[in-house]
Amino acid sequence: MNEKVFTNAKIVLANEVVYGSLKIANGKIEDISTRNTSISSALDMDGDLLLPGLVELHTDNLEKHMTPRPKTEWPSVAAVVSHDSQVASAGITTVFDAIAVGDVNEGSSRVKRLEEMVGSLIHANRENLLRADHLIHLRCEVSYADMAPALDKLSQNNLVRMLSVMDHTPGQRQFVSLDAYYIYYQGKYGLSDGEMEKFISERRLDQEKYSQKNRKHVVGTAHDKGFALASHDDATETHVEEAVSDGMTVAEFPTTLEAARSSHNSGLAVMMGGPNVVRGKSHSGNVSAGELAKEGYLDIISSDYVPHSLLHAAMLLYEDFDAYDLPKSIQTVTKTPAERVGLTDRGEIALGKRADLIHVHHSHHHPVVRGVWREGNRVS
Repeated sequence: MNEKVFTNAKIVLANEVVYGSLKIANGKIEDISTRNTSISSALDMDGDLLLPGLVELHTDNLEKHMTPRPKTEWPSVAAVVSHDSQVASAGITTVFDAIAVGDVNEGSSRVKRLEEMVGSLIHANRENLLRADHLIHLRCEVSYADMAPALDKLSQNNLVRMLSVMDHTPGQRQFVSLDAYYIYYQGKYGLSDGEMEKFISERRLDQEKYSQKNRKHVVGTAHDKGFALASHDDATETHVEEAVSDGMTVAEFPTTLEAARSSHNSGLAVMMGGPNVVRGKSHSGNVSAGELAKEGYLDIISSDYVPHSLLHAAMLLYEDFDAYDLPKSIQTVTKTPAERVGLTDRGEIALGKRADLIHVHHSHHHPVVRGVWREGNRVS
């Protein structure tokens, strides 16, 4: 049997913290003890935290590795391996790579390299190149004309487990403020004021033509194939009512307190970005994750575009917000996201669960990952 014992650890369970030892065998948790062991081969945690491996539902970090600088395309498999190394070192043992199906700009890298990104993840997984367990979350831009056929093709892949509906049309959801839309997209694409006005007009026409039928297609595909389903950037109670009606289980990045409250009270798990927690504000000028945490509406954290923000943000919840003790804070990056996408074999330290574990040295506001194990095997 492939056995390991961890001792002298503060073990964070789903609802309490115990001090003692943990034994794993054949990739699963076999025993949890409130006493330290005398076994000489035991791994001494030096009184540090032993946490479940983190579960990430929405990161577009792979895109940064695919295009590390403007107009610089990196070899795709090498990009996946580099991204994976960064994810694993952050304590993330299960990651849903959020890959956009469509974009507001037809010529963008995420459109041109879409199939290449997915194919590289498949290749890296098949060739055992990855440290973390990678699954795919397809972020479906419903105002994109060719979204439906692209989704139909990609959804045949058995790594796909989650879909979300996005609509980045100016003047609503993420970009209620047109000023914020101008700043973001003029900076991203280098458009003049005249070009920007034309860009906005075209995006609004795309929404009128495609958004409603494409949203129905995404929802139908998710239900037919048993994929987890998430809303994205809900801003109003009407948006939330539509999400509930469509059978969604996660509300990604609601942009207002109103939408977050309604989502949480309606049974959707509210997800916010780790960078929002760490920075104390949204990069788009929307509601801060801290404001939701104060009200107890924050259920899941995603690292979004900074992998190390996942653990950092969870520990900030514990340290800075009265509504979150340590187990509840850690649930936002482990148990809750795992359960919401149907991964019941992981996400908590409990007998029989996967031995996905991380050793964390807790320094105030700056947790440090000292070791990562996936199914009992050390990966970082």
